[in-house]
Amino acid sequence: MKIYGDTKSGNCLKVKWVCDRLALPYTWVGVDTLKRETRTTQFLKLNSAGQVPTVELDDGRTLAESNAIIRYPLARGSDLIPADALRRRKWMSGCSGKQYSHEPYVAVCRFQMAYLGKDASDLDPDKVKRGYAALARMEHQLAATRFLVGDAVSLADGLAAGPIRDWRMRAGFHLDGYAAVRRWIGETEKSLGLPPAH
Repeated sequence: MKIYGDTKSGNCLKVKWVCDRLALPYTWVGVDTLKRETRTTQFLKLNSAGQVPTVELDDGRTLAESNAIIRYPLARGSDLIPADALRRRKWMSGCSGKQYSHEPYVAVCRFQMAYLGKDASDLDPDKVKRGYAALARMEHQLAATRFLVGDAVSLADGLAAGPIRDWRMRAGFHLDGYAAVRRWIGETEKSLGLPPAH
């Protein structure tokens, strides 16, 4: 399997982390989106939308969109997807919810800082405010449960961990006052085998 991705992208790193956690063999193929490497004829044959991450399976089929990739084929049948039906429904809700409550705000801030070199003081104040509102909701949830869907790590944690780490690392957000979120990041990093965030 080949993973075509940009190491600055949280969505690309999610795919890598899941593969690493599940010890799935893969080859990482670096793609620089700012150099328009996703717009080459060769890449567009793999993914006509010109997006990373893109996975090329052993049989030559390709799949895009990080959440789709990590749910299937990567994590299917693994301990990252709850076996219990109720926990699985909560897990599905958690996976979807983070995409809509965090990414529209955090991902934009991360892109502007990591890719465009903007300073945190130049970010859209409304995006920052909404990012902190999402962080406060997570703090409330994680004060009650060890992980996002109960007491065991799941793919929902892996999906959220990338953006939250980016809040601290490359999106200008501070985690002071969010003790439950900081604890959760550390436990998720350990449980998923993620390298510690700096």
